[in-house]
Amino acid sequence: MDLRKFRLDEPAHGTFSEERDEYERDYARLIQSPAFRRLQGKSQVFGAGTGDYYRTRLTHSIEVSQIARETARRMNKQYPLLERKEHPGLVLDQSVVECAALAHDLGHPPFGHKGEEVLNDLLAEQYGLAYEGNAQNFRILMFLEKRAGSGSGLDLTAAVLLAINKYPYCLDDPGRLKGVYGMEWADGIGLIRDRWKMPAGCSTMEAQLMDLCDDIAYSTHDIEDGIRAGKIQMNRTFFEDSRLVGHLVQEIVNDHGNSDVGWDQVDIPAMVKEVLTAYLEQWEEIYAACDGEASRTRREMKARWVSTFAGRVGMIEDTVRGWKKITFVRDGQQDLELHRTMEILKKLAWVTLIKDFRVQRLQKRSEIMIRRLWESFIVPEQGRLILPPDWVENYEHHLASWSWPRLVADYISGMTDAYAEKVYTELFASKSGSIYEMD
Repeated sequence: MDLRKFRLDEPAHGTFSEERDEYERDYARLIQSPAFRRLQGKSQVFGAGTGDYYRTRLTHSIEVSQIARETARRMNKQYPLLERKEHPGLVLDQSVVECAALAHDLGHPPFGHKGEEVLNDLLAEQYGLAYEGNAQNFRILMFLEKRAGSGSGLDLTAAVLLAINKYPYCLDDPGRLKGVYGMEWADGIGLIRDRWKMPAGCSTMEAQLMDLCDDIAYSTHDIEDGIRAGKIQMNRTFFEDSRLVGHLVQEIVNDHGNSDVGWDQVDIPAMVKEVLTAYLEQWEEIYAACDGEASRTRREMKARWVSTFAGRVGMIEDTVRGWKKITFVRDGQQDLELHRTMEILKKLAWVTLIKDFRVQRLQKRSEIMIRRLWESFIVPEQGRLILPPDWVENYEHHLASWSWPRLVADYISGMTDAYAEKVYTELFASKSGSIYEMD
């Protein structure tokens, strides 16, 4: 048995072409799934539907997949170890990383990270359960999505499932904030990891690459959107504002998840100022070369930074875990300076976009909508009457493994921004559309 290509459930006979590779089937199942299509209506930074220019979760996922696929192609030429395939987790298949990137955000609910935060609070406060976007990915892929002949969601290959699994832990374990829900861990991810003999706490090369390319996209594309929206102003008054520097420093200090990039080795305020100054100077240079055309300058800036980051992605020894690590590499060593630069640019997007008071107002509105939708559905006797019948029927079929609160979280999290507003309007506004509109 090929450990990378086995599936947890047998595929239905006669429903596929023998000419297609297993990963091509995974790709087809993903892009033809309703969960993937719904990404077009879910917020990236600005609300979905804000404008034709700004990214959604769908366009973000496609861009991550392109960066990841091209980087995997280069690294396979650069590192002979990857071609030897000595371990199923020490492989970089371009098709696998592409599928993982396309699927990595399926578990995000409407209204971006605010939606994730609210659903987690509601489940934790009342039922001691958790909601986490990465865990919801696997709930969608392995349970909620349906395809003919499969009782295991989309029934993707083991390699693609582990390539999506950037947090290789069971979320039910004490103290875990990110990981995989207990059911999907026990019935799938944990089982695959055991078969592959994956070291505890280690992700496959494909999962690590997908995760890093996701960060590359955040730190370049979100800034491009921010400049286009006028939230990031490309002038010295904006970039040299002490309040901006202070906010960035505070975000870095408060982010304990990035302590391994060596912030203790540098003067953080000084480095923030240095990166901001260099970024603005680069903008001014390109702006002049583009004859003062801002749109061309934005695209060129984005392209150069994506090229810089993706071109430095490499592989080193992870001596702590006895595994391999995909990171930025320079002269055979981890390039911590470039990693810190990327983190500063990510924080620049966060501080100027997410923390903008207008965005915060929209997020507050989103929180109100999600909480009121939750209140409408959470009492089973009432919720059964206003949830779609197929959801209720599916719940009844899986009573042993599907609690009512989890059903409500699944239903709300699957909504697009627009659909959440539509249902909210039907329930709470004095005016709504026709009752014959299809859900």
